[in-house]
Amino acid sequence: MVGQRSHDTVLGTAGTPGAGAGPVTAEPGAVRGAAPQPPPARPRRPRPWALRAPRRMASQVLLVQLVIAVGVTALATGLFLAPLSDQLDDQATHRALAVAQAMASDEDLAGDLLRAEPVRGNPVQRSAERVRRATGAEYVVVLDRQGVRYSHTDPALIGRRVSTDPSRALAGHEVREIDVGTLGRSARGKTPLRDADGRVIGAVSAGIRYESVRDRLTGAVPQVAGYATGALGVGVLGALAFSRVVYRRTRGLTFSDIAALLDEREAMLHSIREGVLALDGQGRVRLVNDEAQRLLGLGRPRAGEPDGIGRPVAALLGPGRLTSVLTGEVAGTDLLAVRGGRVLVVNRMPTEDGGAVATLRDRTELEALGRELDATRALLDALRAQDHEHANRLHTLLGLLELGLYEEAVDFVTETVGSHRATAEQIAESVGDPLLAALLVGKATVAAERGVALRLAPGSRLLGRLVAPHDLVTVLGNLVDNALEAVGAPGPSVPAGGEDRLVEVGLRARGRTAELTVRDTGAGVPPTQRELVFADGFSTKEAAPGRGGRGLGLALVKRHAQRYGGTVSVAGAEGGGAVFTVVLPEALAAPEGSASDPHEEEGR
Repeated sequence: MVGQRSHDTVLGTAGTPGAGAGPVTAEPGAVRGAAPQPPPARPRRPRPWALRAPRRMASQVLLVQLVIAVGVTALATGLFLAPLSDQLDDQATHRALAVAQAMASDEDLAGDLLRAEPVRGNPVQRSAERVRRATGAEYVVVLDRQGVRYSHTDPALIGRRVSTDPSRALAGHEVREIDVGTLGRSARGKTPLRDADGRVIGAVSAGIRYESVRDRLTGAVPQVAGYATGALGVGVLGALAFSRVVYRRTRGLTFSDIAALLDEREAMLHSIREGVLALDGQGRVRLVNDEAQRLLGLGRPRAGEPDGIGRPVAALLGPGRLTSVLTGEVAGTDLLAVRGGRVLVVNRMPTEDGGAVATLRDRTELEALGRELDATRALLDALRAQDHEHANRLHTLLGLLELGLYEEAVDFVTETVGSHRATAEQIAESVGDPLLAALLVGKATVAAERGVALRLAPGSRLLGRLVAPHDLVTVLGNLVDNALEAVGAPGPSVPAGGEDRLVEVGLRARGRTAELTVRDTGAGVPPTQRELVFADGFSTKEAAPGRGGRGLGLALVKRHAQRYGGTVSVAGAEGGGAVFTVVLPEALAAPEGSASDPHEEEGR
């Protein structure tokens, strides 16, 4: 019955009207038969009186410092006041004992005690009252060996036995204590009273009212509290000053903001495709991301190996232009530097603490494209010149044919074709690698357009298979370009044109070592600059419009030579100009059937 009644009640409430339930009114838009939805919960309003914990790091540091300052001040005050009460009690008992000792030292007191009777007005009473008033003690009591009082502040108590035990004093001992007697709680001092022979004939007890000791303690509390408040104020001011410093240093951030910034910084540094290198004020590396490790050739550190953090950048990278740019010795924007065959664009931004943050961008491919563009432009200029020259030759040939000079026309065509074919055939016979031969043929065409003669040196011969032809193309192409620019630039030893505008290329093989020489009749390199010309970014010519800078060609030549364990040098040429010599060991492949060489494998 109970279960059925409950079921009917639920039906009456949720469905059709039941017992004790009124009609259910449907809300507009409600689905018939669906259970009514509960009213939406109201948002909780923040209570104005509720205390909220500070979020900023500086505020949290300030709060912690204030709590520590208040706690230390309260603890120090308590530790000071706790022994103060004992010290005041000890001082009071010492004072009471001193009064008793002064009273007992009276020479007439022992004789008066032996002769007098324990009644009011006896000589002992008068002497004790005189001492009490002089010392400010609460009482001075003289008693005999039976403990009977001969003096007291209250004359009615004279002749009666003392209320506290005098046995220790009568036994010859001095006593200091806090005890309760007929006059209440007091600080007491008791000393034995001796006659002329040194025998104990009684005792003297002096007391100081304990309320006076308590008053001294109570009076010391405000002074101690004042000192504590002053110390607390100094601590609060120091905490506020430190909090302001923390606020400025942390830019008002919270701990969660700082943690988020660190996470974001790590994610950003290791995801961007630019190298980032941070240095401290002493030039030590304090941050390097993955891209910077790749561009600088540092590699990922293995377990237990140093990753370069904390090391000086000069010790990590070695001397050179890149180190000078990173340390700020060379200033500027978008500075070019070479590292391990890579052309890098470096920008350095100093920081407030004396350090710096440098960004590194790989411009190797862009430089290669730029050089290819220069070569393409030079080739187009050469083709354009050849077009004009070819047109002139066709006009000449047409004139000879119209004049009926057929034999002269045949000789003209033979001479024109033979000169170009002779140059290409000479290069092909002396240079076995097709890439290197094609480079020299193209450079010869460009040189001819510029009015410069490019030829192979007598005895040039390099027919072996090259381990890395592209490396030799880079080395020889940079040297030839540098020579063509030197010959084309006007100078004291460069005539305006004619036979003396010459670039001579020498190629020789000595075993597996390739020796390249490029001689020009340009202005030459002064002896003081023959080491500087191979430095990154060094150039005696102004940068061309739209190019990032000069001074990279010879630097790349030196890098490639060092990779092979070779050398590169420059000297003066006979009759003026310069001679560049590059020696590349292991540049030629081993003969068929011999063991492979690690340099060959690397070149492949």
